[in-house]
Amino acid sequence: MGLPEPAEREKKHHRKIDCEGYLRSDGLWDIDVHMVDTRSYDCAYDEFHRDGMIKAGEPVHDMWLRFTIDLDFLIHDVQAASDQTPFSICPRAAGVMRDIIGLRIGYGWIKQVRERIGTDRSCTHLMDLLGQLAATAYQTLHTAIEEREAQQIDREKPPILDTCLALSSSGDVVKNLWPEFYTPKPAGDSKT
Repeated sequence: MGLPEPAEREKKHHRKIDCEGYLRSDGLWDIDVHMVDTRSYDCAYDEFHRDGMIKAGEPVHDMWLRFTIDLDFLIHDVQAASDQTPFSICPRAAGVMRDIIGLRIGYGWIKQVRERIGTDRSCTHLMDLLGQLAATAYQTLHTAIEEREAQQIDREKPPILDTCLALSSSGDVVKNLWPEFYTPKPAGDSKT
């Protein structure tokens, strides 16, 4: 179905984000994110960089981010590259991303990243990709985590439960897939 037909309009900007997750031969996981921004018009940012002009259709940003993590979301390695940027200084921020090696992706981790990498050293766009990377990491590792957790005698409630409508502890999905964590709504509770 998608979105309704829009009003007449002219495209000015396109951001494409491609996320992929891989199981490595050494048992670790690579999560790759690639972002490309293009504009439908010429734009100038830095007179000393890229001949002072980024032509329509050329990438304003072309950036890569790879995290190597384990099944517990511990970050073992970080690789970043800023192949195209609007300013000549921008690619320096890619190397700073390695400062987050050793952190664990999870609740509150973005705050930890920002404590390690201040705005005066970072790249807004690489930092913005962290949310996409975390979501892709979870989607990539989800089945392996479930398989590992299913082997546990005293299994804890999966962290994915109660994160959305479909995965509500009082819903049919949880009742069918994780019956041990199903909790029916109290009588008279009509909230959906």
